[in-house]
Amino acid sequence: MATDIEDTVRPVEAAAVMGLLPARPRLLALGEPTHGEDALLEVRNELFRQLVEQHGYRTIAIESDCLMGLVVDDYVTSGRGTLDEVMEHGFSHGFGASAANRELVRWMRAHNERVGDAGRPASERLRFAGFDGPLEITGAASPRQALTALHGYLSARVDADLLPCTAEVLDRLLGADDRWAEPAAMTDPARSVGRSAEAGELRTLADDLVSLLDEHTPHLLAATSRDDWDRARLHGRTATGLLRYHRWMADTSPARMNRLLGLRDRMMADNLLALAARGPALVHAQNAHFQRVKSTMRMWQGPVEWWSAGALVSARLGAEYAFVATALGTIRHQGVDAPPPETVEGLLYALPRDRCVVDVSRLTAALGDPRPAPRVSPWFGYASLDPAHLAAIDGLLFVKDVPDTA
Repeated sequence: MATDIEDTVRPVEAAAVMGLLPARPRLLALGEPTHGEDALLEVRNELFRQLVEQHGYRTIAIESDCLMGLVVDDYVTSGRGTLDEVMEHGFSHGFGASAANRELVRWMRAHNERVGDAGRPASERLRFAGFDGPLEITGAASPRQALTALHGYLSARVDADLLPCTAEVLDRLLGADDRWAEPAAMTDPARSVGRSAEAGELRTLADDLVSLLDEHTPHLLAATSRDDWDRARLHGRTATGLLRYHRWMADTSPARMNRLLGLRDRMMADNLLALAARGPALVHAQNAHFQRVKSTMRMWQGPVEWWSAGALVSARLGAEYAFVATALGTIRHQGVDAPPPETVEGLLYALPRDRCVVDVSRLTAALGDPRPAPRVSPWFGYASLDPAHLAAIDGLLFVKDVPDTA
């Protein structure tokens, strides 16, 4: 079997990844099995650089707050702000502290400046995006930023009589932002404001504002730039998504966590589809957000299940969506030692390669039936590969050892 497995792998290069696919997908997703490891992000950076330079991808997006990501996009496209400021204010989930993420942003800015004194033409510039909602495990942000930005965009460009409310009414209904971001609301629905009278009125107003944006698209595109209109649509998606999320945070039914997890991935999917509509995009997140199979998890109240962003996007884009998962051998500083030899990770670990791209169809044939049992992860922060899901991914990136770079 070792010889057969050896025949399934290639060097980690853009050509190897694209060789697994029938054509260049509009959305190429690279997953990771754990967060916070710069060694994995360094592999991502090099692979994405090759895909940009050799295959014409123009957007790089990661699993970070979509509104904060606008700060990074402004920097890489126009040089607004400093790199230090961008890393502090442009990322959620602590991702701004990553040296590899910093290098990614630095390289994207340098790429856009590389052609002449004026930099690259706008149509050729690299763009950055976060595609997660303004959400953390402990709760969700206030919808203030998204709602007020959308209202401000419309109030400057359409007749005031068409607006469903004034900015002052929005401010009054929103109230203090900390009541929306109450961490205790994640486990105690009674602490959430999501089903208050004010929240209900805000949901109606947000829907009206988004509808007004859509109704006046011809005028708005003529009166402003496509980028400004795209941002207004992002603010609209985020406002309605956050208000919907807060509503379910206040729910007490058994469906509560299923809906919250599904809503988060639905927000991700909507952002990914918007990026795909703009042009070819490279996206990076935890494997689970990109998988095509139904997601499951056991939480404090019992098992939950939902469809991931990747499953939703794949259903819409078909062959225009591709997913390359990442698996690994060891993260010894987290207690993840060499994988059992009978697992998929163990078979790949036995090869004399530090990292490789794996042809999943060849790997599946080499494994035969029955397939190996999944590796049992000894650390909650690392999700191992499930061999039963191999048919639902387009390629596999394997990294043998993840060193401690802290």
